[in-house]
Amino acid sequence: MRAGKFTIDVIGFRPSLSVMDLKLDNVAEAAKVIDPVFLDSPQYSDEQLNGRLGRHVLVKIETLNPLRSFKGRGADYFAAGLEPGTTMVCGTSGNFGQAVAFAARKHDLRAEVFVPADISPVKLRRMKTLGARVRRVEGEAKTAAAAFAAEAPDRVFVVDGREPAISEGAGTIGLELAREDGIDTVVLPVGDGALIAGVALWLKAHTPDVRIVGVGTTSAPAMAKSWLAGEPITVDRADSFAGGISIRTPEPESIRRLRSLVDDFVLVGNDDLRAAMRLGAETLGVLPEPAGAAGLAALTVHDIPGDRVATVITGANAPLPTAWS
Repeated sequence: MRAGKFTIDVIGFRPSLSVMDLKLDNVAEAAKVIDPVFLDSPQYSDEQLNGRLGRHVLVKIETLNPLRSFKGRGADYFAAGLEPGTTMVCGTSGNFGQAVAFAARKHDLRAEVFVPADISPVKLRRMKTLGARVRRVEGEAKTAAAAFAAEAPDRVFVVDGREPAISEGAGTIGLELAREDGIDTVVLPVGDGALIAGVALWLKAHTPDVRIVGVGTTSAPAMAKSWLAGEPITVDRADSFAGGISIRTPEPESIRRLRSLVDDFVLVGNDDLRAAMRLGAETLGVLPEPAGAAGLAALTVHDIPGDRVATVITGANAPLPTAWS
């Protein structure tokens, strides 16, 4: 395997399963509650991709659903626990907003979604189509969403990365990956941390020796730095190219989970993501969005150990045709 250069020191520690607020039983329940349209996504090994990466890789495709991302799993499981008529309020860079809109419509709820002014036009259009009321704001979308939610008792501020049910819903991806024998390393994009926490919870409970590697970006390394420090660290985003994994300040709950469950963390650059998007299109026939290709990028540029590695293509809401140019 070609050696890569790490962009952050990632001296791993042995995590434990003392995750306090995430429950394996809830992941199992979520697999029965979540809309089937999001479940049992394809997972397979592609010989062309294996040849390009020089190793065996199991790829799970989370883009073949109405949202073109994995976010529907967690949002649907969370929404299933709310009273009809409730308004779900969130701040998001896009994919989670789509998931909230979808879940709200399904469960007879309302969706108010706050987004940054520079949001991807593709994601903005899709959120509106799914029925969300979308509010573009300058500054932090989550801050504006929190203030709006606090104004009325029927509004619930939903924070991706904080709510246990969202991680538990995403954990159904780990439940499905666990059906494959021999996976020793799982490489996942990390934004707010809901995906990697849920997947790692299930996998480490059933295959304790599996290694969980998170992937962030050099332009927005807040979660990687917070994971290393064990506390929230705010980092200004250099750009919004990989908006799905670009956050400024991680949630404390998410950091605690990742400290318990994640073994290592690596960073990739925008050029690495562009190359990985092209790699996905050329080998898998799937054009990931930049954040969705982070796992492929990490496997391309970093010397990540493992004889049988798995990763997830997490989203495909990319503009065409210039997304990688």
